Amino acid sequence: MMATLPPLGFAGIGLMGLPLCRRLLAAGYPLTVWNRNPAKCAPLVEAGARQVATPAELCKHADVVMLCLADTAVVRKVVFGAAGVAQGAKSGQLLVDFSSLEPAATREMAAALSSETGMSWLDAPVSGGVVGAEAGSLAIMVGGDATDLERVRPLLHSLGQRVTHMGAVGAGQVTKACNQMIVACNALVIAEVVALAERSGVDARLIAEALAGGFADSRPLQILAPQMAESRFEPVKWHVRTLLKDLDSAVQFSREQGSATPISGLAAQLMRLHGSQGFLEKDPSTLVQLYREPGSEG
Repeated sequence: MMATLPPLGFAGIGLMGLPLCRRLLAAGYPLTVWNRNPAKCAPLVEAGARQVATPAELCKHADVVMLCLADTAVVRKVVFGAAGVAQGAKSGQLLVDFSSLEPAATREMAAALSSETGMSWLDAPVSGGVVGAEAGSLAIMVGGDATDLERVRPLLHSLGQRVTHMGAVGAGQVTKACNQMIVACNALVIAEVVALAERSGVDARLIAEALAGGFADSRPLQILAPQMAESRFEPVKWHVRTLLKDLDSAVQFSREQGSATPISGLAAQLMRLHGSQGFLEKDPSTLVQLYREPGSEG
C-alpha cells in the first residue's frame, strides 16, 4: 500500500507542523522533513521520517511539499531564499501551504513559483488549532486549481474532517482571514464576559456550561472560558502573536478591498495592547488579564 502513496515533504515542525506530520506518518506516507531548528525534527525521524538540511532538498524526495510556517516573510524565504524550495522544484510538483498568509502575497508567490519552476501552489490554511491537528479534525480551506486539489484530497482528509475548495489561489487565505476575524473577536468578548462574571460575584467557571447549546455557544467559548476562569494559561496551545498577525493581515486586506472592518480593527488594537504587556508568546486565554484588576491573576 505504501508504494501507492505519494512521497511528501514538510517544512515547519512547530506547534501545528509536528502533529500534522505525525498523522501523515501514521497514514503511511513516506515523509521528508526540514525545519530551521533541526532538533525539532528528531521525534519525526524516530518515527520514520527522513530529515534534510535545506528546503530545496525536500523536492528531491517528494512529489508534494507542504509548508506550515509563521508568516508571509518566512514562507517567502523558505520558498525563494537561498537553498529554498524554488531551487529544487520541478514541473509537476505541488506545494501545499498550510500557513496563514496575506492573500495578495500568496497569489504573487504562486505565480512566481509556477513561472520559474512549473511547480503549482495550493493555499490550504487550517482552523482547529493544535487539538484539531492532533485529532485530524481540522477545517481546511483551499485556494488553487481544482485538479491540483484532487491530487492531494486524500492526504488532506488524513489531517482534517472538512476540505473545502474556495476558489482560485488566494481564496483559502481570504477564508482563513474571515475565520480569524471571528475567532479573535470571539476570544476578546469571552474575556470580557469572564471578567464581568467574576466582578459580579458569579462563578465564571460555570459560564461555558450554562451557555452550552444556546446561541452564544461556540468552540472558543467551551475551550477559552474555563481556561480564563481558572487562570489555566499553560500549556500554550496557540499564541497571541498569531491572532494579532492574522487580524492585522485581515484588516489590511479588507482595506485593500474597500471593505469595512471596524470591529476587527478594534480587536487588533486590543490584541496589540495585550501583546505589548508581555503576552505575545502566551496563550489567548490570557486575554482575560486585560480586564481583571492588576495583580488578580491566579
